[in-house]
Amino acid sequence: MSYGSQPPPPHQPEYLLPWQSSRPAPPPPWPDPPAAPVPAPGRHSDLRRLRTAYRLLRRIATLTALGYFVVFLLLSGFAEDLMDRPLSGGLNIGLALGLCQLPVTLLAIVVYERTARSTVDPLAARLRRAGAAR
Repeated sequence: MSYGSQPPPPHQPEYLLPWQSSRPAPPPPWPDPPAAPVPAPGRHSDLRRLRTAYRLLRRIATLTALGYFVVFLLLSGFAEDLMDRPLSGGLNIGLALGLCQLPVTLLAIVVYERTARSTVDPLAARLRRAGAAR
């Protein structure tokens, strides 16, 4: 009797049971030992300097715009006599300070841009170059 037309007996590893669609996957190989960790591009002090410069940048811009607005609101609420004093024509101090809100916001944007160009951008470019050199 030849086994050419019949499946091999169940005790052989090539034999698949009726509910099995394929052979079981071989066990995964042992993982390689972890390689030495790759240090981050640049030095940690550069990253710290970049974070500090960016934090200072955000604070300067925020305090410039919001600080002026808070002062304006406090003067409007607690110094009504000062805000009602006329300057010229129908313009009083309160209206003039309110109109100055736009130039102060634009000043905050300019300060943000100048500070970013002079401190944050060079540090980021140096870190980018150090990362690309790897």
